Amino acid sequence: MWRIAVAVGTALYLALVGLPLVALVVRVPPGDLIRRAASPLVLQAFKLSLFTSLTATLLVAAFGLPVAYILATRNFPGRRVLETLAELPMVIPPTVAGVGLLLAFGRAGLAGGVLSALGLQIPFTTLAVVIAEAFVAMPFFVSTTAAGLREVEPRYREAAVTLGATPPYTFRRVLLPLAFPSLMAGGAMTWARALGEFGATITFAGNLPGRTETLPLAVYIALQSDLPAAVALSVILLIFSFALLLTLRSFSTGWHGTRIYAHASRR
Repeated sequence: MWRIAVAVGTALYLALVGLPLVALVVRVPPGDLIRRAASPLVLQAFKLSLFTSLTATLLVAAFGLPVAYILATRNFPGRRVLETLAELPMVIPPTVAGVGLLLAFGRAGLAGGVLSALGLQIPFTTLAVVIAEAFVAMPFFVSTTAAGLREVEPRYREAAVTLGATPPYTFRRVLLPLAFPSLMAGGAMTWARALGEFGATITFAGNLPGRTETLPLAVYIALQSDLPAAVALSVILLIFSFALLLTLRSFSTGWHGTRIYAHASRR
């Protein structure tokens, strides 16, 4: 009975996840997919999506790594509150995130006066797309990286301290190499989430071709008037996201991560 229950649960899961994906793929003839992928509008949205999602991932890594380090290695009052704040963008609706960003960085927002005095206007710009993607994707990097840092055995850090290593040196030469697969997995999830971001982007950055219209927004606009185009764009985004996750996950858990871990363990 247990095996039957597991098999039924797995089959239902695969049906729920797989059927919509299969329905997209079989709907588009390969020739039509290639033709639409080469159109100027799709290439423009694709290039913008790559630029903004990669930039957002780099920002998330720069800002999220210190937070992950603190959560993984320190116990302090308010730690649970910081963990909750770090993961909150993962559960709030993306549209709510977009409204919050607009009220924070818009002209009448909390930081609007300071930004205006500096001559900066963030909403409805490419920078707004980057900020929106970074906001919604950051929890994926922080949670995964913090979990990887926690898994590093304390004896390695203790040995480094015994040998006189400073905290920055221990972090750079001990913790980072051992947690490298988790960093790569977190980066992959962050990039994929940023690449597929829609709600916060359209609310905070709008939909301006060439400036803020990423692939998910292009799919939404095409869906209003051209269903075949929307399906083709969806398949393009699906293929790229799948390839991205598969490649980075294989890299993070494969030869490179294993070699780093083995090398650090020998030391």
